[in-house]
Amino acid sequence: MNNLGSLIFLVSVFLFTTFLNWYVFQAVKTLTANLDSDKIRSSVNIGYWLIFSGISIWIILTFIRIFAAGEITNATQTVLNVFLTVLVTQLVIVLILFGEDIFRNIQAGFILVFNGTKDFSFPTRTTWVSAIAITVAAFPFFSFVYGVTYGKHNFKVHKEVVYFEDLPEAFDGFTITQLSDIHSGSFKDKEGVQKGVDLAARQNSDLVVFTGDLVNHKAEEIDPFLEQFAQIKGKYGQFSILGNHDYGDYISWPSQSAKADNLKNLKAKHAEMGFRLLLDEHVRIEKDGQEITLLGVENWGVGFVKKGDLSKAMEGAPEEGFKVLLSHDPSHWDEEVKNNSNPIHLTLSGHTHGMQFGIETPLIRWSPVQYRYPNWAGLAEESGKFLYVNRGFGFHAFSGRVGIWPEITVIELRKAR
Repeated sequence: MNNLGSLIFLVSVFLFTTFLNWYVFQAVKTLTANLDSDKIRSSVNIGYWLIFSGISIWIILTFIRIFAAGEITNATQTVLNVFLTVLVTQLVIVLILFGEDIFRNIQAGFILVFNGTKDFSFPTRTTWVSAIAITVAAFPFFSFVYGVTYGKHNFKVHKEVVYFEDLPEAFDGFTITQLSDIHSGSFKDKEGVQKGVDLAARQNSDLVVFTGDLVNHKAEEIDPFLEQFAQIKGKYGQFSILGNHDYGDYISWPSQSAKADNLKNLKAKHAEMGFRLLLDEHVRIEKDGQEITLLGVENWGVGFVKKGDLSKAMEGAPEEGFKVLLSHDPSHWDEEVKNNSNPIHLTLSGHTHGMQFGIETPLIRWSPVQYRYPNWAGLAEESGKFLYVNRGFGFHAFSGRVGIWPEITVIELRKAR
């Protein structure tokens, strides 16, 4: 981001947080209006502005540090946690108060129409609405607190059985464990990470795949966790690809050669974990004299780096054979994969993290990321071609998860009868 863009962003954040602070203060002011003690009322009001103005200044200074350093560090990540927790909490309060304001304006309009301006006074806020607003906002507040402390290691196994008419008989019941978006640079708790590693290893799958974003920025970020992820094994091997974060594009480097060395080092880390990194290429997985083709491409995403070359990855692959593709960004499936003339049966992606925030219940499934990605989590199908989007193992920027828990995927391939 250039200097002008950074300045515009900082000013926008300051104005928006100030607006939220002012709007939420209306609820605080309403609730304290009937206090008998002027001293207590003044103390609460002054305390509110000291706390939330301080948080706003802290956030602005943190963004300045991020722009200066060119990356999100563990220290600045903590502030981003506070920022998002306060932001979502305040937005809930503001939405409720805004609904009341609409009603108050309608009410004022009726008064003016029927009674005129004589003795007119604008309807005041009601104490009970402000109380409800703050009470309701407590739910997202404590959800974010849980997400930062426990939710980020609340690993869930998602199992899917996918049927194909042309699946080779030998692979009926073949299982694939998928991990994605480890983002090792965000980890602080090795025991928390080990919970996910153990859960993935216990699946005892035939094949293990990793679909990109091993690090946030630098290859060295994975070093403290290499031995842990090396514990995850598949009977027919472990394979991986690169994600958009793996190229080091989001921080400043002293030189292009330093950036290139980092990528070279990162590729070597995959081998140290026991994973074969697929760079626009394919391998054949053989079982009982039959085979399927596993393809892996470099990152290709709408709005992100487009290094992946699907045609190159498919060179020499049997056109009529069963194919599984590893491609980090699910937008690749929409743009190039699902309508490819050489059919790819199943694509495994990640990238979205489910935005690490949302609601997933049997009745409601929502995350803000759905407005950017039509396929943001779980299984999608079109004309017999399948896509699975993993919700991610780790986290980035916001070091927590709320409602969208870290995922280990197990896909079982079955032959349709």
